[in-house]
Amino acid sequence: MKHRFPFLRDITRPKEPVSRRVALLALWTTVASFFGIWGLLTYGGYVGGIFLPKPHKVLVELFNLFIHEGFLLDVWISTSVVVTGFLIASAAAIPLGMLMGSYKIVFAMADIPVNFVRYIPVSGLIPLLILWFGIDYAQKVAVIAIGTFFLEVLMIADTSAAITKEIVDTSYTLGANRLTVLTKVLIPAALPGVVDNLRIGMSGAWTYLVIAELVAADHGIGYRILNAMRGLKVAEIFAGLLTIGLLGVLFARLFKLILTWGFPWYEQAEAR
Repeated sequence: MKHRFPFLRDITRPKEPVSRRVALLALWTTVASFFGIWGLLTYGGYVGGIFLPKPHKVLVELFNLFIHEGFLLDVWISTSVVVTGFLIASAAAIPLGMLMGSYKIVFAMADIPVNFVRYIPVSGLIPLLILWFGIDYAQKVAVIAIGTFFLEVLMIADTSAAITKEIVDTSYTLGANRLTVLTKVLIPAALPGVVDNLRIGMSGAWTYLVIAELVAADHGIGYRILNAMRGLKVAEIFAGLLTIGLLGVLFARLFKLILTWGFPWYEQAEAR
């Protein structure tokens, strides 16, 4: 039986792919709905400006920050902190996560300690980090690195553990030794998933930014947001949050491009 609305039939079918045009239409519908509701609440007077500023005021404030307030330097400093902390976290999380997912003995040794520390709020570690690293750049990087590490390591362990034992057994049957199985089978098989895990890890790194810049910062997006909060500059707070969101989207797209170009066979690169 022919469906009266094939467009609706396709988009409501679970896991059914959609065309690029439909995906873009869905995206812009979401964006338009978001700003439409925002505008309705603020321009319509349903929410006061002290709680939710009007959209044009946020854009004007963002423009003013970049042109007159040196906001580009703040963006650069915050991006540097996030990227440095992310790289340090990833350099530790990738090998440990791969070992946890590949070797049961490593998982038994590390799983409970990792989960124990993982559930301690990063904000609760700030006094210790100040004691160890001071209140300068290193302390901010440490906040990002610690928070991101515990987010990434368990995801990478799950990705590594998802590689079936049949693949390993087949490699042994073909004459591979243990080192070859690790370097030529397990790591290449897990690599696309690890890159996807790093994409999520980068998003987590940005969420720790304001916490990282909570103490004794004099530059950075988080510093701007906290300073605006003290002065009840709501539009500036939203401008800072908007900037973090846009930077997060840019980094997410970068990882998607790496997945698409480097691992075109990886189905999740198109499924998400």
